[in-house]
Amino acid sequence: MLGRLARWLRLFGYDTFYEPGTGDAELLFIAIRENRKLLTRDKKLAERSGKIGHLVRSEFIGEQIKELMKVFKIKPVIQYTRCSLCNGKILPLKKDFAKNRVPPYTYMTKEKFYICSGCAKVYWEGSHKERAEKDLKRLFNENK
Repeated sequence: MLGRLARWLRLFGYDTFYEPGTGDAELLFIAIRENRKLLTRDKKLAERSGKIGHLVRSEFIGEQIKELMKVFKIKPVIQYTRCSLCNGKILPLKKDFAKNRVPPYTYMTKEKFYICSGCAKVYWEGSHKERAEKDLKRLFNENK
């Protein structure tokens, strides 16, 4: 229910657990065990989770990010320290190890590569950061 928000929080560098299909009881258990805040759009789950829970009020991603900026003081600055897909840490990867994992042109034209410690996705510096920053600005301007 908050998958897009989870991806953005990861792009901002926040350790964000999100696993579709996880039941309410397990989410509560994980939040307590790992000392996390439980963000939800489910009113009953928010009530049951007490102080560790937070009901995200808007269904619009730009408004959700603004809400978390106010409530939790998050900073919406793209960091690329966490994988947006699995939440793993993004670590430097020696160029030689990227050779068979990226397109040939990318390998020839880029010097720095990174790998996710969780899912092993390989990243490199490119236009995706500029696109993400542009998307973030657009999200903030939607639904004003």
